[in-house]
Amino acid sequence: MSMAALKGDTAFQARSLFRSLLRQSSQFAAYNFREYARRRARDAFREHRAEQEEGRVKELLQKGVKELQVMKRQTVVSQFFQLDRLVVEGGKSGKQTGERNDIIRQTTE
Repeated sequence: MSMAALKGDTAFQARSLFRSLLRQSSQFAAYNFREYARRRARDAFREHRAEQEEGRVKELLQKGVKELQVMKRQTVVSQFFQLDRLVVEGGKSGKQTGERNDIIRQTTE
C-alpha cells in the first residue's frame, strides 16, 4: 500500500469520526451538553488538523473513537431525563408573578 493511499484512508477515517461525533452530539437531550459536545469536537479537530506524524494521527483517531463510545453512553443516559426546552431552543420563558419575583414554569406543549 502506498503512503498516499494510507494518508487518504486516514483522512477518510478522520472525516468519518468527525461526522460521527457531530451526529452523536445532537442526541443529547440538554441544549448545553449538545453545544458543548459540538464545540469540543470542532476544537479538537481544528487543533490537530496539521498533524503529519502517522503514529500521532492514529493515536488521536483511537482517542476520538473512545470519546465517541463514551458520548454514545452519555446520550442514552441523558435521554432518560426530560428537561424543559431553553429559551434559545425556542422554549417559552417563565413569567414572573407574585410579590417575591417567583418564576412560574410553562410547558412547551
